[in-house]
Formats: sequence, C-alpha cells, structure tokens
Amino acid sequence: MSSNFPMDPNKKEKTPQPLNGFMRSMNQFFQEKPVKNFLQQMDEFFSNPFPNMAFPLSVNETEGATIIKAELPGVNKEQIQLDIYDHYLTISINHQEILTEENSQTKTFHTSKTYKRNSRSIAFPHPIDERKVTASYQNGLLTIKVPKQKGKKIMIEDRD
Repeated sequence: MSSNFPMDPNKKEKTPQPLNGFMRSMNQFFQEKPVKNFLQQMDEFFSNPFPNMAFPLSVNETEGATIIKAELPGVNKEQIQLDIYDHYLTISINHQEILTEENSQTKTFHTSKTYKRNSRSIAFPHPIDERKVTASYQNGLLTIKVPKQKGKKIMIEDRD
C-alpha cells in the first residue's frame, strides 16, 4: 500500500511542493542583513535580558553565620551601600558618570549624566541584628558575615 504523503521516502516521483519557493525566499530573507543582525540581537537579549543589572553572589552557611560574597570588579568601596530591613539584606551599587564636552570652534558645551543602580536582596528566615553584621571589601570581593540567631529549645514533656 502506498502513501500519498509528499515526503514518503519510498515514493520515487517528486510531487510538486507549492510552498517550496515561498520557504526558500523566507529562508533567504532571514539570512540577509539587516534581519540577520536583528535576529542575532534578539537572541543575545533573551540569553542575557538585563546586562549589567546583576552581579554574582554566593551565599554559604556555617554553623554560626551566613557568609555572603559578591564579586564587584571595578567598583569603589564608596559606591557600595548595604541596607538591612527586618529579614532582608540588600546590596546596592551606585554608579554615576558625568561626561562634559566643550567645542571652542562651535562654542558649544554639552554635559550628560548617567546614573546606574544595581541591587540584590537576600532573604533570611530570621530578623537580622544590624549591630552584629560585618562587611569587608578587598580586590573587588565584598564579604558580608551575618551571624545566625540562636533560638530557644523547648523540652517536650511525657504525659502518661
């Protein structure tokens, strides 16, 4: 029994494909510039949708504390801000850039300012005592130590 499906490998004669020309022209369209560049930019966007918006963090727990390390290469200590709100620790990086251009020939003066703020928040299962938190910054590595709070143990009585 033979199949009428056009892609049947057992069928020797070629069935004309009405969409072959259209598909070929669509493939050419997507492979040519500027569409190809646009599609590459879209791929890059979805692989990294918010570049420069996040910085790498690692959170490790020891017996007595939680150690947070943030990689911040090229950031000055003055640009780093640490905030504690109840159960959250927020690390913020503030970057301000001022560009000034002066052209004496055309007697124009142009100033542009850019301000970027990147932040990450870490949630804790307990309130944070800000007086016990320590932080250090060296060679682009921010290290924060948040001591764990000790809870109270409750003994369970046997009732007979």
